[in-house]
Amino acid sequence: MLSLDFFHIFVMLLLDFMNQKQLIIDHLSDKLAKFSPALQSPPPEQGWLRLVRKSLGMSMVQLASKLNISKQGVKEIELREQEGGISLNTLRKAAQALDMKFIYGFVPIDGSLPALIERKAIERAKDIITRTAQTMSLEDQSTSSDHIQHAIDNLASEYQRDIPKKLWD
Repeated sequence: MLSLDFFHIFVMLLLDFMNQKQLIIDHLSDKLAKFSPALQSPPPEQGWLRLVRKSLGMSMVQLASKLNISKQGVKEIELREQEGGISLNTLRKAAQALDMKFIYGFVPIDGSLPALIERKAIERAKDIITRTAQTMSLEDQSTSSDHIQHAIDNLASEYQRDIPKKLWD
């Protein structure tokens, strides 16, 4: 009787852990979805910093004064942003000097974390099952395409549920 209770407790804890994992993914996916509209506004060629500064009618000298750097320092910062070599901290300071808030985030190319996880799970499952089916075929143990697809679907579902680290290999 004691071992049965232990088993039930273990299963309940495991299910609770899996539910927490899914809740975390759902919560994070909701947060990341707010960044999706940013995909419609790619960075301007001249960089955000220069565009905002000029749009506000602020000179390099004025921004330099707020940042406690030289005019040349502002020019270098704007160039580094344009080239993609600027630090987040520098952008944060520049935004503060412009009376703005610097925000950054990640946007899943699939639109959401669950969609990203699903795509990666299917890719990984196809790779593993296809290689296994090829090996079996070489050993004269080939299987039907329906059976292979069923195995891919099952493995992909398992990966989506468990999200193992090997999903990202």
